[in-house]
Amino acid sequence: MFADRAKIIVRSGKGGDGHVSFRREKFVASGGPDGGDGGKGGDVVFVVDDGLNTLIDYRHRRKFSATDGEPGGKKRCHGADGQDLILRVPAGTVIRLAETGEVIADMSGENRRQVILKGGRGGNGNMHYATSTMQAPEYAQPGQEARELEIKLELKTIADVGLIGYPNVGKSTLLSHISNAKPKIANYHFTTLNPELGVVDLEDGSGFVAADIPGLIEGASQGAGLGHEFLRHIDRCKVLIHVVDAASTEGRDPVEDVYRIDQELAAYDVALSEKPQVIAANKIDSITIPEDGKNPDGTAWENPVSRLKREFGPKDIAVFPISAVTGEGLKDLIYYVSSMLRKLPKETKVYEQEYFPEEHLPGNKLSFTCWKDAKDPHLFHVEGPKIDKMLGYTNLESEKGFRFFQNFLKDNGILKELEKLGIEDGDTVKLYELHFEYYK
Repeated sequence: MFADRAKIIVRSGKGGDGHVSFRREKFVASGGPDGGDGGKGGDVVFVVDDGLNTLIDYRHRRKFSATDGEPGGKKRCHGADGQDLILRVPAGTVIRLAETGEVIADMSGENRRQVILKGGRGGNGNMHYATSTMQAPEYAQPGQEARELEIKLELKTIADVGLIGYPNVGKSTLLSHISNAKPKIANYHFTTLNPELGVVDLEDGSGFVAADIPGLIEGASQGAGLGHEFLRHIDRCKVLIHVVDAASTEGRDPVEDVYRIDQELAAYDVALSEKPQVIAANKIDSITIPEDGKNPDGTAWENPVSRLKREFGPKDIAVFPISAVTGEGLKDLIYYVSSMLRKLPKETKVYEQEYFPEEHLPGNKLSFTCWKDAKDPHLFHVEGPKIDKMLGYTNLESEKGFRFFQNFLKDNGILKELEKLGIEDGDTVKLYELHFEYYK
């Protein structure tokens, strides 16, 4: 099965923790602080790889992580930065937030590389907190936490022209004759199981990219057959070529086929059915005229190409009789399509970013919970994973360390939250096993 969708979890690297240490040298009684900074965590980066055409690399693996930054060390040693996570995808891959479907990035056009999640910032070592009045700080800053996101990858093939139609009408043969593509061709349904791209070069030096979209069936817009797997690949095409079997070699009516395909496009997305269209009446070399000049139902036989022109000409849809096998009519078809493209915008459709991870994911602010004790109105609780970690990095037995921790609570909005709950001077604040009296 063609892999054009995947759901994965990506995680950036955690920032390394700052280090607490002091110079220890012979004949130096009280060395100053020399704790180094932690390294930055690795970013999550998506990069377009022109050698890829599917998302198969993401179908059998669920989670991808950048590496964490190393903690700082003694003697002002800076921790090593974590390695970025580089995820390679085909051009045309749309990255969405799994929960809502909002677009995070569209790896199309000039967007060849994009950072999706930034790694955590490394924490400062205690050497940064030395002042004239506090020459021996016994605390350091913890590294910023890693960030995790569940995303959906969706490949939308980038092509100027899409060849659409029912199975076995000759789309692959047509693409192989007008371009450099070499698709597998055989006389049975669903030979093509993934979109094939080919570059059509014209004598005047112009050209375009054409895509053979695998054969659709009725109900494709509701997911029948392989419908949903491939309808999305028509989205970026500027012109659609309806390829129909004009000879009805399998008993299909070419006029009805065009209408049915259009119905499937409109049911999936109305914008698809409104794209400029051309009809390629294929297999004209196999058209046979009944000896009695009548159809099996007794009605007068009419050349199917004439029927197509009579039906769709008034709708401004050109019909070209062709034979993908012999090459008859192909030159007129591709030059007409090229003239249509020249009248349309050259820019590839690119989806605008709707979700910005840096604005939604926790950054420098603490995640915490505050509540008033149910039994004691003068007792307030504060808990949270980062608070617990900060307690482990701060020497609260020293006056300066405790003052630093109070400022930390203030800067991150915890004291303000307590005031909303009605805390007053003299009330007790409990942070896990730590108790202290609140004074504004």
